[in-house]
Amino acid sequence: MTDKISVLIVDDQEVIREGLRMVLNHQPDMVVLGVACDGAEAVRLAQSLHPDIVMMDLKMPHMNGVEATRQITQTLSGTQVIILTTYDTDDWVFEGLRAGAQGYLLKESGSEAVIASIRAVHQGESQLDPPIARKVLDALRLTPSPQANPPIEAEALEEPLTEREAEILTLIAHGLSNKEIAARLYLTEGTIRNRSSRILSKLHAYDRTQAVLKAARQGLVKL
Repeated sequence: MTDKISVLIVDDQEVIREGLRMVLNHQPDMVVLGVACDGAEAVRLAQSLHPDIVMMDLKMPHMNGVEATRQITQTLSGTQVIILTTYDTDDWVFEGLRAGAQGYLLKESGSEAVIASIRAVHQGESQLDPPIARKVLDALRLTPSPQANPPIEAEALEEPLTEREAEILTLIAHGLSNKEIAARLYLTEGTIRNRSSRILSKLHAYDRTQAVLKAARQGLVKL
């Protein structure tokens, strides 16, 4: 049991909670530790159960999913949050990602996408539903106001990215997984993981999403 990915399900609709619990418990490598019907309960259960993954709805009573995500990611370093919601508006998307979510899926994605995302996030990857990924890429393409957000010069990096690292980061920016990048570049998946860790270290980023955001501001990736 201990080698399974442990999951906490958070949703204010019982049919969603129980349906997702049934689907995940049928996976040989997953186990649902509990369910919560609002953000406040999610925080309490997460702090008690220490799940690997929290599947988090957004619009819920008592405490919404953004605030619950923020509290969980700030206090539980071993727990990752994947937002699973019907809301795809910009304010929800970017607030959720800024709160620390490692994934953002729409409920219309289907069970296979949910299962694949749980496994990917558990392995250290970020997962965005294609419509959400497009929103993030579109936001990165916008030129920020110099007064509001001055651009960071590429020279600000203490150690510049190598040509191969920049290539890997560009593929990450376009949503490719480590496995897909490895196949594209004819490298092993382990090599890609190691180089991705090195990229995060150079950019002082805590995850792939933040690395892409920083690199885009510095002109280090082509979108």
